Amino acid sequence: MVTKRSGFDYGQLRLKRILHTALSAAVIVIIISVLSVCFISWKDRLGNEREELLQLWEAGSYTQAFDLSKERLLTKPMDHFLLMVHGFAAYQLAIAQINNFDTMTYIDTGIWSLRKALLTKEVPQDGRLQYVLGKAYYYKGADYADLAIKFLEEARSLLYNAQDIPEYLGLAYAAVHNYQKSVASFTLALYPVEVEATEELNTSDLLLLSIAHSYIALNESDAAYPYLLRCVEHSRDSKVVVKARLLLGSILGKGGDTAGAEAQYAAILAESGENAEAHYQLGELFAADGNSTRARAEWRRAVRIDPAHVPARKRLNM
Repeated sequence: MVTKRSGFDYGQLRLKRILHTALSAAVIVIIISVLSVCFISWKDRLGNEREELLQLWEAGSYTQAFDLSKERLLTKPMDHFLLMVHGFAAYQLAIAQINNFDTMTYIDTGIWSLRKALLTKEVPQDGRLQYVLGKAYYYKGADYADLAIKFLEEARSLLYNAQDIPEYLGLAYAAVHNYQKSVASFTLALYPVEVEATEELNTSDLLLLSIAHSYIALNESDAAYPYLLRCVEHSRDSKVVVKARLLLGSILGKGGDTAGAEAQYAAILAESGENAEAHYQLGELFAADGNSTRARAEWRRAVRIDPAHVPARKRLNM
């Protein structure tokens, strides 16, 4: 039997339930709204962070980009964008250093950051990361030349067409004594595939010298000779010219052209002043010609200029 009292209680219960349901729904709506605002704010903040880093990068403020990305990596250690900016900035700072210790510190940081970026799923497939990583390994020295080759070749396979890739590959291949690929890479650097007939070719004196070194390592001195001549003709760096003339003198001397070799060594002394190696090589020419007096005089000059010149000291039994 339902009484008025019981009917009243039932109505009150229903009212409480309705109010509770409405209140719960309102709370859920508020929570969703708050989370939505927070999410939008977070996205905006992330966008602003990236924009700020990009602005620093484009302005060439590499130290600030390096420091800011380092700070943000503390809370987002696997963010591919932050890792790439940090690595790229580290590389730029490395090549600007004078002290070798500082250079290597930045290079190691750059490599660490870029290798970590490779572990993320959002790495851009345009080859730029591999390109910078390959160059960073090149600066680590000959012991890391294989890794420089690995990443530079990956960058090239991804069609990243930086103009200096062939030159860096040539140097790296030479460091691992793969002179065939070294020559092929250097030649591509000197004669780019995309070069127009009217464009001036890349006549870098160091590039010419590097090609010659690789050919000499392959025992193809005849192929090295024209590159050394071009190096002498085009270079404005006296040290490069001296290196080229020393190699020319060696090639000519081994080929039996004593007069030509002597002319190269004499040109070094006339153009650059005293040079221990040039005097030593002149001594070798005179010794081969049977003139021991002049040979010993040249070796003594070499030792006076450079007391640590081992071949000349051995010739003089010192």
